[in-house]
Amino acid sequence: MEILGYIAAILIGISLGLAGSGGSILTVPVLVYLMGIDPLAATTGSLFIVGVTSLVGGLRAYSKKLLDFRAVSEFGFPSILSVFLTRHYLLPAIPEQLFTIGPVSVTRNLLLMLVFATLMLLASWSMIRNRETEEAVPVAKEGRERVLPLMFYGLLIGMVTGLLGAGGGFLIIPTLVLFLGLDMKTAVGTSLMLIAINSLFGFLFSLSHYEFNWPILLSFTALSIAGLFAGSFFSQKISSDSLRRGFGWFILVMGLFIILRELLLPH
Repeated sequence: MEILGYIAAILIGISLGLAGSGGSILTVPVLVYLMGIDPLAATTGSLFIVGVTSLVGGLRAYSKKLLDFRAVSEFGFPSILSVFLTRHYLLPAIPEQLFTIGPVSVTRNLLLMLVFATLMLLASWSMIRNRETEEAVPVAKEGRERVLPLMFYGLLIGMVTGLLGAGGGFLIIPTLVLFLGLDMKTAVGTSLMLIAINSLFGFLFSLSHYEFNWPILLSFTALSIAGLFAGSFFSQKISSDSLRRGFGWFILVMGLFIILRELLLPH
């Protein structure tokens, strides 16, 4: 199973390199199901893996002038605040045992995995459906019309990052493309930097709360970075629409697998 986990680490990096999103939402399920890590600790370990990988991608995008610094600042500061509040106050406030529905005992770990699976299904739908973003690029908003919604999105994505250990790229990319009117390449680079900021701050905020298997985290990160460069290379060779839809179907299958496993199979 560990070999499959390390292969998945490469796929996670490929997804980030291809689309600036998607890969981070797979990291926690891979750590939990293939590497045997506790879900709560996995959400924190995921922040390190995704954060370092995305930082490499974001710096690469900066070197190619494919980074919108204004979007990074307007998104980034609210996200950091939201990550801090979520990791320090919201997540610890969730009790280990929540409630019981018939024979099903709903625990914190079960809730986290089911929320994760739900987000994966939503993300898969967003990737599979045919968005005609290139045919009708919206006019970018300015001033308060731009700042206030971006701050709200930043708070929302920061909460997702802090709670689930996902970078939120599947929420960031549509906002950058559809709301700000950024071209896809700039949106990918900007998304990677935002994911890096959210994830690494979330990891630092939780560093003293958990013990980590550093050999696994560092190995995963190295393989994910290698996948990132491979994904960036493939993005120049393959249609982005085909890649997005293919990865969307993969996310859909993974999300359904998590729901079935958590609800039907004994733990």
